[in-house]
Amino acid sequence: MPDLVSRVIRKLRERRFTRAVRAVLATPPVIPRDDGVILFSMIGTRVLLPYLVAIKSLHAQLGRGRIVILDDGSLTAADRAILAAQLGGPEIRPIQGVDTGPCPRGGTWERLLTILDLRREAYVIQLDSDTVTTAPLPDVSAAIAAGRSFTLAGGGDAALLPLAEIAARANAHPAPARLHVQEALERTIDRIAIPGRTGLRYVRGCSGFAGFAPDPSGRALAETFSAAAQGLLGPARWAEWGTEQVTSSFVVANEPDPLVLCHDRYRNYWGEPNVDGAAFVHFVGTFRFARGLYRRTALAAIAALRG
Repeated sequence: MPDLVSRVIRKLRERRFTRAVRAVLATPPVIPRDDGVILFSMIGTRVLLPYLVAIKSLHAQLGRGRIVILDDGSLTAADRAILAAQLGGPEIRPIQGVDTGPCPRGGTWERLLTILDLRREAYVIQLDSDTVTTAPLPDVSAAIAAGRSFTLAGGGDAALLPLAEIAARANAHPAPARLHVQEALERTIDRIAIPGRTGLRYVRGCSGFAGFAPDPSGRALAETFSAAAQGLLGPARWAEWGTEQVTSSFVVANEPDPLVLCHDRYRNYWGEPNVDGAAFVHFVGTFRFARGLYRRTALAAIAALRG
């Protein structure tokens, strides 16, 4: 019974959020800039309104970029008309057209591989639809200018570390009966070897917000890492949800000078009373509609867009 009550409350909060953020449709349209930066997201019809809050608030604070969207297969003609009017005619690509090669299909792998293809000629920022930008992002602007890749931290203790230290930390505690695939890989990640690469690192990042500096090698490192990880865990486990995020974090960690965004200003929301001091908030999963903070933060961003 408590679980049922929680689901009903969550559904009611979600409906209230959706009704409230329709106001984003009355804000000025984005004027895209073809300036070497791509703001990229994979979306579908269900997240159209929150995505508009996410992309409009980011573009307003960053002041850069054109928009590319990967359609998860559910966008309708009406959705596309709204996106065209609101975002200055963004490029929309079909998910069916993405060749994942030796990597898994599904689990947002199409998203990551498209980003890595696009980065051959542009700086690409991956943005989830459940995010809100509330203040200027000087760290991100500086990373773009310097050609540095970045990632949102998975938690306050996230850090770039050698693979051996990642494995040692993961194995410092007994393994539960069923490990999440990310934890399973972290326990064996010190066995990963990439030809021609030394000093490999990893960070427990979050692919909800990540930047990929231009690199002509595209998806090569991701494909090699995916093959090695699949060899460790097996095809069935490596096809599970979460492996794309692990790969995104690995790719960023092994860039020449990567940036892990400061957790206090670039935050995942886990149900705290407030997000004071944050410039960017990712309202993740279970806690997305807790306390009504997502709705209030989104409405504040919409008000700022109105000027």
